[in-house]
Amino acid sequence: MTGFSWNWEVFLLVLLALLALSLIVFGVLTAYFGSNKSRMVGGGLLVVGILIGIFVILGSGDIFKVSFITRILEPTIFYIIAAVIGVVIGLLVFLGAIMKT
Repeated sequence: MTGFSWNWEVFLLVLLALLALSLIVFGVLTAYFGSNKSRMVGGGLLVVGILIGIFVILGSGDIFKVSFITRILEPTIFYIIAAVIGVVIGLLVFLGAIMKT
């Protein structure tokens, strides 16, 4: 059995990218649906999320020596597409089996 090599750079980049994405989404929701103080907090969350996202995309190659686009984003898109295709095929087989009985 071969050993598993943990890549801490990729782990940290994914963590930061998801943090940025969640801050952007929650910042927009808070700024839109909040009251006066909450809107200011939502705007702050949005700005911090955008700054972290820019750092992850542009600074990942220089600091972590890992390209965010080629090592993380492209494979993730392919995995999501493959997962959706697999789920659709499974759903069609399930529906076909139900319709025949």
